[in-house]
Amino acid sequence: MASAARGLGRRRGLLPLLCALLLLLLLGPGRAAHIKKAEAAAAPGEPLRYLRSAELGEALRALAAAAPPGLVRLFSIGRSVEGRPLWVLRLSAGLGPERAGEEPGGAAVPGRPQVKLVGNMHGDEPLARPLLLRLARELVRGWAGGEERIGRLLNTTDLYLLPSLNPDGFERAREGDCGGGGAQSGRENSRGRDLNRSFPDQFGVDEPDLEPVPEVRALIAWMSRNKFLLSGNLHGGSVVASYPYDDSPAHKPTGVYSKSADDEVFKYLAKAYASHHPIMRTGKPNCPGEEGETFQDGITNGAQWYDVEGGMQDYNYVWANCFEVTLELSCCKYPPTSELQQEWENNRESLLAFIEKVHIGVKGFVRDAITGAGLENATIVVAGIAHNITAGKFGDYHRLLVPGTYNVTAVVMGYTPVTRENIEVKEGPATEVDFSLQPTVMPPDLNVTQFTTAPAPVSTITPTSGQAEAPSPTSLHQPVQPVDFRHHHFSDMEIFLRRYANEYPSITRLYSVGKSVELRELYVMEISDNPGVHEAGEPEFKYIGNMHGNEVVGRELLLNLIEYLCKNFGTDPEVTDLVQSTRIHIMPSMNPDGYEKSQEGDRGGTVGRNNSNNYDLNRNFPDQFFHVTDPPQPETLAIMTWLKTYPFVLSANLHGGSLVVNYPFDDDEQGIAIYSKSPDDAVFQQLALSYSKENTKMYQGSPCKDMYPTEYFPHGITNGAQWYNVPGGMQDWNYLHTNCFEVTIELGCVKYPKAEELPKYWEQNRRSLLQFMKQVHRGVWGFVLDAMDGRGILNATISVANIDHPVTTYKDGDYWRLLVQGTYRITASARGYDPLTKTVEVGSKGGVQVNFSLSRTDIKVEEGKVPVLNTPDTSDPNEKEFKTLIKNLSADNGLERFLLSSSGDVAPYRYRPYKDLSEFLRGLYLNYPHITNLTSLGQSVEFRQIWSLEISNKPNQSEPEEPKIRFVAGIHGNAPVGTELLLALAEFLCMNYKKNAAVTKLIDRTRIVIVPSLNPDGREVAQERGCTSKIGETNAHGRDLDTDFTSNYSRYSGTREPETRAIIENLILKQDFSLSVALDGGSLLVTYPYDNPAQTVENKETLKHLASLYADNHPMMHLGQPGCPNKSDENIPGGVIRGSEWYSHWGSMKDFSVMFGHCPEITVYTSCCYFPSAGHLPSLWADHRKSLLSMLVEVHKGVHGFVQDKSGKPISKATIVLNESLKVYTKEGGYFHVILAPGLHSIDAIADGYQQKHVKVLVHPDAPSSVFIVFDTENRIFGLPRELVVTVAGASMSALVLTACIISCVCSVKSNRHKDGFHRLRQHHDDYEDEIRMMSTGSKKSLLSHEFQDETDTEEETLYSSKH
Repeated sequence: MASAARGLGRRRGLLPLLCALLLLLLLGPGRAAHIKKAEAAAAPGEPLRYLRSAELGEALRALAAAAPPGLVRLFSIGRSVEGRPLWVLRLSAGLGPERAGEEPGGAAVPGRPQVKLVGNMHGDEPLARPLLLRLARELVRGWAGGEERIGRLLNTTDLYLLPSLNPDGFERAREGDCGGGGAQSGRENSRGRDLNRSFPDQFGVDEPDLEPVPEVRALIAWMSRNKFLLSGNLHGGSVVASYPYDDSPAHKPTGVYSKSADDEVFKYLAKAYASHHPIMRTGKPNCPGEEGETFQDGITNGAQWYDVEGGMQDYNYVWANCFEVTLELSCCKYPPTSELQQEWENNRESLLAFIEKVHIGVKGFVRDAITGAGLENATIVVAGIAHNITAGKFGDYHRLLVPGTYNVTAVVMGYTPVTRENIEVKEGPATEVDFSLQPTVMPPDLNVTQFTTAPAPVSTITPTSGQAEAPSPTSLHQPVQPVDFRHHHFSDMEIFLRRYANEYPSITRLYSVGKSVELRELYVMEISDNPGVHEAGEPEFKYIGNMHGNEVVGRELLLNLIEYLCKNFGTDPEVTDLVQSTRIHIMPSMNPDGYEKSQEGDRGGTVGRNNSNNYDLNRNFPDQFFHVTDPPQPETLAIMTWLKTYPFVLSANLHGGSLVVNYPFDDDEQGIAIYSKSPDDAVFQQLALSYSKENTKMYQGSPCKDMYPTEYFPHGITNGAQWYNVPGGMQDWNYLHTNCFEVTIELGCVKYPKAEELPKYWEQNRRSLLQFMKQVHRGVWGFVLDAMDGRGILNATISVANIDHPVTTYKDGDYWRLLVQGTYRITASARGYDPLTKTVEVGSKGGVQVNFSLSRTDIKVEEGKVPVLNTPDTSDPNEKEFKTLIKNLSADNGLERFLLSSSGDVAPYRYRPYKDLSEFLRGLYLNYPHITNLTSLGQSVEFRQIWSLEISNKPNQSEPEEPKIRFVAGIHGNAPVGTELLLALAEFLCMNYKKNAAVTKLIDRTRIVIVPSLNPDGREVAQERGCTSKIGETNAHGRDLDTDFTSNYSRYSGTREPETRAIIENLILKQDFSLSVALDGGSLLVTYPYDNPAQTVENKETLKHLASLYADNHPMMHLGQPGCPNKSDENIPGGVIRGSEWYSHWGSMKDFSVMFGHCPEITVYTSCCYFPSAGHLPSLWADHRKSLLSMLVEVHKGVHGFVQDKSGKPISKATIVLNESLKVYTKEGGYFHVILAPGLHSIDAIADGYQQKHVKVLVHPDAPSSVFIVFDTENRIFGLPRELVVTVAGASMSALVLTACIISCVCSVKSNRHKDGFHRLRQHHDDYEDEIRMMSTGSKKSLLSHEFQDETDTEEETLYSSKH
């Protein structure tokens, strides 16, 4: 038997030789030489040992050089603190040759999944260094030797091995140190930082400082350039496979199972490694000192073992879609060299089996159904798993899944989502599933307001039939009831919403108002007969559910309501009437993160109640009585932004835990349970009753007898504070800060009932839900109009006598004011108009339409004297079309639609130093030469160019009739976010020219100047992630450029910094800009002039209007709570403040721009962090692009003027005085343009030789106003009547002529007497020539000296002049 075995062993030993001989014959001598060389280099050779960093580099280089062509690439992803390279060895068959300019390591291979193994993250845990080197050698040797398994692996897998992430720490570590620890152990990098505590963390409070960890920065950057699917992080100190999450929101040291959405996949991957390791699979590492520690199946959840905040494996999963497992390979952190061979044998099979698991799950391509092109960044959604992935550059995707049956959806903006159901995933290779997506129809044209001005009603007002109470469905028609009764987890809910948006596109629009802490979308389904459009006069309504994550009935009822409204529209009269007369917004889940943590069957618990940061969202809103100290949460901020965006009239917030309708106020100034009445208490009681009366059990008032036997609510309603005090609640914030009336509805005693009970909840609440929505049509509604032109007035105030709660009008002048039955005195007022009061009778049903036509203030006084000019009608269809575009872009959701219809992803993903910035600008100029012009305004101290890019349809040509806007960034070099935003804006505009109609028209009619970096020297020394660092703030002379714009520019121009001088002389003093926007960093707000506290703000309303416009278009800025770490309690109302009230200083650019450039300028502070990591740039661009584009729209508003005389001659350099303070000057061709806040403004036009003109102009919020001024010749000269001056001048001229004649005669007689003497003088010409010349010269000099004599001439200089 033994001899047979030996014989078998000999035969096995011959097989590789026979294979090699066969390869030699088939492949020829060249290929055979490569194989021999590879086998030699990759042969085990010397025993395993630890190699110092230099030796490791040499060994890797030798292996790469000896490997067969196209199999191996060696590259470095960066360097350690001490400058050691972070080597990566890439192994995959068929790699092309290295190309100049490509990313380190080369491009990814389409359809081939990427796997990485990272070792030696802790310098004193170096076992991975020799193991990964041995693994690389075996793979090269096996591939060269024709081993089937290795060949299959490298032909289908893109493998990356990083043997040492912390080479500096390794150099300090000591062999045989099993326990580690201590400052000199080598665990941390050279700056004392633990690399596995240095990554951004989903449960962390503060953003980590990545400056001291270049190793982490390099790894993050490398991951961002690739789409790794699977990863192993090799450590030492135990023997176990640990999987996410590594920490939890509570950050308890141990014992908390922190479950990820892919918990089953991670356990599967961890077991794949552990099950092939002879010690790990036992679950008993038996490490010295921890002999009792056990791990079932050799795996553990990271946080359950111990909490690791800032770990690499969680970062991989949360931020990079890469599944990473942490592999603890040995009890001893730094095993002796003698044990390395055994460790290799323990781990070899585990390593190979783990890498092979990258091929499980489902994979394929997402393509455009029309063109067949791959759709990059398509989102792949698996129902029931709240973690999406994205497709690669070629539309290729790969989603790791354990065996089972799945529904998978592919989603791309601009395409109809496609769901493939019942996909079976088996053990082994991934199931291949391709998606072919149909492009959706382009967004509708920007015609967002469909309204014809209704005539003002007569003085006597009677109730009119508004939204009548629709009867309950009769037996003749039974509406279709929902059938989808189950609990919907996030992915399931997401697919449900997309399905209904796709099936009912004519009445639905699905959108998101923001993201949760864990980056789940806060979805809203809009249901309307004209989705996406605010129809003038139509009220807007909202329902919000699941604010507390474990109170789930509202979530499911709202999904049922969506189904009910969609299926019954057009067939059920009640539903049809409601959808046609109301714009309905439904948010099923405000707290999707909390929901995922909550548990079915929870009656009164708190698990999942709060968001993922463990804050109660219904205690997180600003409160009228108490200061809310908790930081504002992303969900709260998103809701507040949403409420400021839409003109909501009525709302309900659906909760669970009782059965009652709760109305404002929710708290009182004493903080005790007491009735806290709002000014609209009667209205709120009626609203609450409209819901409770339709719910029999609620109306009875004793809802939860088994849980709260003494609790009683008469008629099922209660005042919030009388029940219990809730500071920071959402319903009070709605009422106090918007026009929206909100109540809180508790839907049942059990917070998370069993799924089989859900039909009962629908039956109890469906009539209530519909009846409550109808209340939005109660009270008074109508329009506030300008009496002169019939246009709606934005932000007019509607006040009801004896009710201290005014509401304001929306963009078309439309308003809604909920009221109970009664007689009211209602007043409409607006700035620049006389208020108007009417007596109105409100009935018990429906609403009363009451329109107000307001007359402008002071018109009666100056009637017939001062013309009020509006935009004149023009027969030019292009002009009308452009004005319509401006109006549409200014309307509700106008810019959102504009962005949806634009093409190209220009989101910045990295920072560009000066060289890259210059090349980028040149690239724009060369690629778009017909609409761009690149010039240098001057040079910095260190001779870098200060670039200026003009974007226009006629660049570098004078077009004085067009408004001109400039964007400037980088005045502080340490705040480069603005620079990247402006570069993205420039590319966005260029890319969409002639492709997007709105962009094309804006560029054709605007001169846009972009100066991305005013301080390039400072930018070069600034450091990324320097959130508070001042390095680079000043220029190379150490001067803060925003203090160098001193007022006396003529006297001190020689001492100015070159950067300041360049922008003053070549931009500001051109005085041809209508608007300037400067981008800076360090907070999240907008400041308007002046920064100098001593300067009086003459045009404050307009300046503040411009700043507010920017802030209002930013998702968070307008909330006024920047939340910066160093000023967490800072509150800036509306996100807007005068510069001197925020940071007072002299010599600012915006003050100089206003005073000497006659151009309003605002300063935008783009983020709290001066220099955030590049990973934040895409989201910053998403936040700011709408605001930046709003400035391009706003520059076309205000007043456009043209000045000429009666003959039609344009008058340039005429002075235009606005509101008796602000001055601008007409440009070439007589044009002028000035931006003014909406309202009535006075204009005085002054020019030499002409009579002064005085007019008034009404500026609209959504359209330009034009003024044509024709000058009359001045009738007064020197203050006297022209006729008198002409008469006197004529008489004087006659007298002068007569006197001249007399003098001429006398001189003629004298001339004859002296003629002989003059003749004799000419005979001596030669003698007197020099003297005459001298006299002649001297007299000329005397004349010049007198004419240009300076007041400071010395007595000696004056004497010299008089001598000559």
